[in-house]
Amino acid sequence: MCDNDFHQVVSALADYAQKLASGDASAVLPELGFSADESLKRLSESLSRMGEQMAALKEAMVRTDRHAALIENDNELLVELLSRRNEWLLVVDTDSKEVLYCNKRRNGEDGKDAVCETCKKRLSFQSELLEWNDAEYGSVDQYNVWEVEGENETFYRITSFPVEWKDRNSHVHIVVDVTDEKKMAHTLTSKAYRDPGTGIRNRLFFEEYMDGILKERREATLCYLDLDGLKYVNDTFGHLEGDIYIQTFVEVIRSNFRNDDTFARTGGDEFCLVLTGRIKDLIDRKMAEILESFQAVDNGEYQCSFSYGIVEVEGKDNEWTLDEILQQADAAMYECKRRNKEKYPALVR
Repeated sequence: MCDNDFHQVVSALADYAQKLASGDASAVLPELGFSADESLKRLSESLSRMGEQMAALKEAMVRTDRHAALIENDNELLVELLSRRNEWLLVVDTDSKEVLYCNKRRNGEDGKDAVCETCKKRLSFQSELLEWNDAEYGSVDQYNVWEVEGENETFYRITSFPVEWKDRNSHVHIVVDVTDEKKMAHTLTSKAYRDPGTGIRNRLFFEEYMDGILKERREATLCYLDLDGLKYVNDTFGHLEGDIYIQTFVEVIRSNFRNDDTFARTGGDEFCLVLTGRIKDLIDRKMAEILESFQAVDNGEYQCSFSYGIVEVEGKDNEWTLDEILQQADAAMYECKRRNKEKYPALVR
């Protein structure tokens, strides 16, 4: 190879290398067109491979840019969708307690170091969200579901979990308003456990309540009551008057005991009153006074009366089942009914 040819080859290769260095992945290695020595051939092959690698790298960068653009568009769409959701989504920096993101935050609103204006108005418990610590719940790095009561009888269910948000250790709180759900559940529960005729507890509630007392071996006093003469009133004056008779009796009992005392209708004319502690003598005296007062009611149509039997549940030493307790209370009630029958033979049957 002559000096002129050599310089042409070197110049062509240098020009190609300069284009590669500037990022021109479309540069093409020129045809040398003559026989080069071994060193120039190796240099040419190296530059050719470098060109191929540069072209592949540029193509990968283009794909990465497109992918990043798609992710950014998707994130914008996701943020827009989240802003339209009913639930709240807050991201809170674990250390600084700064709100990094809130889907209720208005455009342009600076929410750093504070809950956004929308949450201030709606979430009265925002301080609990900012100070929340998963370690207190015993399940670090896991989902935690907890509930909190807001203002004006509102209820919220919160799902909280740790996350890395823009290279910062954070917690996500998804807050859902479950007020309607709670109210519906309360309504259904109330209907399931209440007697529709009187509004007091029903037999289902009474049995479950007593089951809890017996399992926990708590001391209690059970008073079993039977409204005397209900069949007589129904047959003689009609069921409407019978309902009035029942409601009058219920109001008399309720007015003499606390709301915390469990009073339930367990049958048509059968009722049970459950009180905390072993206070049989006290309740016996009080029931005698209530019965005397109830029997003194003059409605001009029929005699008002009820019979009762009282049993103490011994707590830790108790070995009775609910059926056995009720049998003892029923036996005591019939002794009272016998006395009432002697006093009012036409009513008590």
